[in-house]
Amino acid sequence: MKNYPYPLLNPPTFVWNTLNAEERDVKVHEWIATINGQEMDWTDYDVTILGVPLSKSSISSSSASENPDAMRQAWKSFSTYNLDEDVDLAELNVVDLGDVEQHVTDIGYTHERITEAMVAMRKHHPHTLPVMMGGDHSITAQLVKGWKQAHPEETIGVLQFDTHFDLRDPSELGQANGTPIRQLLEAGVVKGEHVHNIGLHGFFNAKALKDYADEHGVHYTTVKQARKKGIEETVRHALRELDAHVDTVYVTFDMDVLDMVHGPGAPAATPGGLYSQELFDAALIAGQHSKVKAMDIVCLDPRKDIGQTHVKAAVHTMLSFLTGYCQR
Repeated sequence: MKNYPYPLLNPPTFVWNTLNAEERDVKVHEWIATINGQEMDWTDYDVTILGVPLSKSSISSSSASENPDAMRQAWKSFSTYNLDEDVDLAELNVVDLGDVEQHVTDIGYTHERITEAMVAMRKHHPHTLPVMMGGDHSITAQLVKGWKQAHPEETIGVLQFDTHFDLRDPSELGQANGTPIRQLLEAGVVKGEHVHNIGLHGFFNAKALKDYADEHGVHYTTVKQARKKGIEETVRHALRELDAHVDTVYVTFDMDVLDMVHGPGAPAATPGGLYSQELFDAALIAGQHSKVKAMDIVCLDPRKDIGQTHVKAAVHTMLSFLTGYCQR
């Protein structure tokens, strides 16, 4: 495709027919455009979706690489109209750019391509909101690094929804899915005080990681604390804090933040996490904030899912976030 900006990007392997997109009752699969080889006016789009099908770098056994296509298939179950907010997402123009090319064995090569993809997105259509579908959580470090390369003058903050700190040592594990936040801190891309993690709980983080978070000024709120304060107020507070200190907020939804009853497909699914509606409310609020300029959804293994419970929750999270974006 002569005008296609990503030479190392593969088109979606699963594409729905969009011939009925002009009907009033538009389904998500009819609404999201795909690259079709024809001339495209990139200025027409508000949101760009990118699949990042990498799970070789996961500490836990994972087929999260299959999640981008699983979400695409689940789109057919959703309308663009959000009854709760009386918002129709069809007001937005959204295009699915396809997937970052993967190397069969070389994780480092793939990580470089992920960073390059973010840089290319910011170069070719900087006015759009990037939404990434992972993949394991290692992709977040590469995407944020790509944003920093494209916008070196900006201070970046991270709003993280996660059961885990993701502060494990890359020198021990490599650039794995347990390390992305630490990678960003050690690289100087993000400061510890500009990270807010919501959703930690229970017996799933070593005390050494809490100590590292405290030492580096990382902000974190457990599920128990968030429920006492109120999920919505917890998210708003984190955004207020970030708004005062950063230019851009990158939001990452690790889908293991859900209780395993609501999210059985996470490679590290646990009891005691957030409920689905709590995550949807959090995503809506994040999407509403003007400094939130990119987001990803990671750590969802469709092979471990039960009846698309978790995949549909991921799609709902994405659409809730876009509802907030539509309300700006």
